[in-house]
This record gives sequence, structure tokens and C-alpha cells, in this order.
Amino acid sequence: MRICVVGLGKLGAPIAAVLASKGHEVVGIDLNAEFVAAIKAGRAPVDEPHLQEMITANRERLTATTDWAEALRDTEMTGIIVPTPSGADGAFINDYVLDAIAKIGAELRKTDRYHLVAVHSTTMPGSMDGPIKAALEAASGRTVGVDVGLCYNPEFIALGNVIHGLLHPDFILIGESDEKAGGILEGLYRHMCGDKTSIARMNFVNAELTKISVNTYVTTKISFANMLSEVCDHLPNADVDVVTDAIGRDTRIGKKYLRGALGFAGPCFPRDTIAFSVMAKRAGATGLLAEATDTVNERQIDRLFTLVTAYADPGERIAVLGASYKPDTPVIERSQSVALIQRLVKAGYAVTLRDPQAMPPVQAMMGDSIAYADSPSAAVRSAAVVVIATAWDEFKSLEPQALAGGARPVIVDCWRMLPRAAFEPVADIVYLGRNADTGAVAGAKTTARREYA
Repeated sequence: MRICVVGLGKLGAPIAAVLASKGHEVVGIDLNAEFVAAIKAGRAPVDEPHLQEMITANRERLTATTDWAEALRDTEMTGIIVPTPSGADGAFINDYVLDAIAKIGAELRKTDRYHLVAVHSTTMPGSMDGPIKAALEAASGRTVGVDVGLCYNPEFIALGNVIHGLLHPDFILIGESDEKAGGILEGLYRHMCGDKTSIARMNFVNAELTKISVNTYVTTKISFANMLSEVCDHLPNADVDVVTDAIGRDTRIGKKYLRGALGFAGPCFPRDTIAFSVMAKRAGATGLLAEATDTVNERQIDRLFTLVTAYADPGERIAVLGASYKPDTPVIERSQSVALIQRLVKAGYAVTLRDPQAMPPVQAMMGDSIAYADSPSAAVRSAAVVVIATAWDEFKSLEPQALAGGARPVIVDCWRMLPRAAFEPVADIVYLGRNADTGAVAGAKTTARREYA
């Protein structure tokens, strides 16, 4: 197929590259001329593992433009991957999708060939069968389900793992205007991911509800684990890892995303959870569980700030290891680590940050209000408290000698990455969610300067 991909950002560029790798002729379009130039030059426009290799290997089938006529010429399908930002009330705004639909429809008026439009951007329930369908019909002069197809096809993938997620999805969600449109998209995915791929096809509103429901269920699971973690902070001899390992063995629960650490962040989880509660209220129902999930998540920032500042006075240095919302990405959107840094600076602490990829966006936000280190060992030098906030593999290599020779610091290990035995001679380790040994957060004797409770 000849396919147009609208939007060449964090998700659009990988989708375009994967489609090209499967033999499709792909032309991307983006308002960002730098993204377009990068694709045309064979360079990845965004940082994502394996994206550059895939673009390099498939350059002959992948190009880009800023011209809509060129992008849509002779294409059989268009995928839309543009932002749907959250409004003041938490609901998604369709403006960018509708603008793309208008441009696509104008080009479709010039031809009579059948065309499939697939919206990958997350939308509020009711959007696809409402304003988006109406806009496509108005702009193209066609009837959806007759001479133009429309599908809703959001992805369930994480930044830092997009390529693998696209090729090996848990399932594919398709909201379809009609049988023909859904069948074309299913055939595309069967070719891309294999015949055994699980594909759920349904009407638009069920698909839109499914998308935000999946993410809200996952975030509820994360918040449950973090609630357990906080209980374990204060319960003698408790260990959140032991508890979550046990309950995760129950097939009704499962172990995925059941790990007490920092709260969820990034471009999807927080906003989808809020959007679910907004949608429920608009429908005349309640979204209390989604609201509680968000409340527990926001509490994790307070919890960590209280813990860290229990071991240092204003003016002392805090080393924060990790700013991206997860490993293998530079994205800091809704990062709880960044929120912690901002609160520490406001409270008068000196902060040094180390992150393998996310320091440039943090520096653009924070400027010289904090210090930046080129290695974990440089970051922890002279720190009163070290916070391991993101589970980058790089931080596992931190050596005890990097902390030796100065005042004995406290390591707040949110992900329980460092071995206590190795660091005991030079530092005190506090494991978030573990009150089972001398590193307990609350109620146990430690050599830390103050007890956290």
C-alpha cells in the first residue's frame, strides 16, 4: 500500500518506519520542517531505540513532505498521529485532528478512489462518530462507510519501546465505520504483526471508551502498588516487593505494573485517567476509582519530598538520579522526579541532576537553578541525600567509592536497585516501600540524621 502518515513525532515517526519496513510506500507529513528534513535525509526526527536503524534500512520506501497534495497523492490510506491536548477540564481537544481531517478531505475531493482514514490520536468517546466523522464528510464531499472509510486505531505502547510495541502488541484496537474499513486495517496489521495478533473490532464509541479504560485500569494497578508501598513504609518488617510478588501470582491480578515505586507519568497515563473521570461525569455516571487513582498518584510526590527532606536541611545538596518519566526516553512530561526537583529548589535545597537522556529538556525548564552532572559518580559527590528516581541501568553501576571520603549520605532508592551490603560502609540506604530491615523508612533505628514518619 501507499500510506500517508500525518505527524512525525514520538509515535508517528516509528509508525512510518515500521510500515516502510513491511514493504509499504510511506510518505510522512508534518508542520515541523525539521522533522520532515530529518526523514528525507534518513535521520530519525526523535529519540527512540532502534528507530534510526529502521529508517536507515528502509530509506527507499520512506519519505516526507510539508505539502498535503504531495503527501496524499496516490495514497490508499492515511494515518493521523497528531496531539489531542487536554483542556482545562481534562477532556481531550480535537482541534489538530480536525485540522488534519480538513486537509485530507480537501485532497480527497480531487479523486474518486476509495481512501481509508485511521485516527491514532486518543479522542474522547463520541468524537469519532460525531465531529470527526462530520468533518471528514464535509471536507471530502463523501459519505463515510460508502466511498471513504474511517477507523479509530489508538496504540498501546510505551516510549522507549515503541518499535517493539508496534511489532508485538498485546492486542490491536479498531473502531470502524463499516466492515470494509475495519477489514482493510485488520489486514494491514495481520501483515505487520502476524496472523496470531489479537484484534478487537467494534464501533467508534466502544473503541474510544476501551482506549481510556485500558490505561485507567493500568494506572489503578500502579496506584494500588504505591498505596501498598506507603503502608509498608510504616508497617514493621513489611516489604512491598514481597507482597506484590505474592499477589501478582494470582492470575486474576498478574504482575505487570504491580511494583511500588514512584507514581505514573508520561504523555498518556495521567491524562487518560483524568479524561476517564471527566467522560464519566459528562455521561451522568461516576468515575470515582479513576479520581482516587489520580489522587494516590499525586500523593507520591508529597511522600517522596517528605522523605527526602527528612534527611537534609535546606541549603544541603540533593543528588537526583533520573528525570525522565521512565528509562530509555528523554521525555519528562508529568515526571514525578522533575516535580520533586522543582519542590526541592523552591524549598532552598541545592540539587544536582544526572540523567542519560533527559537533562537537555530539564535544563530548558530549570536553567541554572540546579547543577547537572555527566555521570552518576559526579552527581553524588558532596550530596547529603541521593535519590534514585528513574530506573536507568546506568545507576546500577554506581560504585560505593563514589560516596566515600565525605559526610555519610542517605540514598533514597525508590526502585530498590542498589545492594545494601555493598554501600553500608559509606552510606545509609532507604528503600521506598521496605520496612523489613535496618534501612526501614519509619519506626526503625537508622543512622540517618532524622527519622521519617
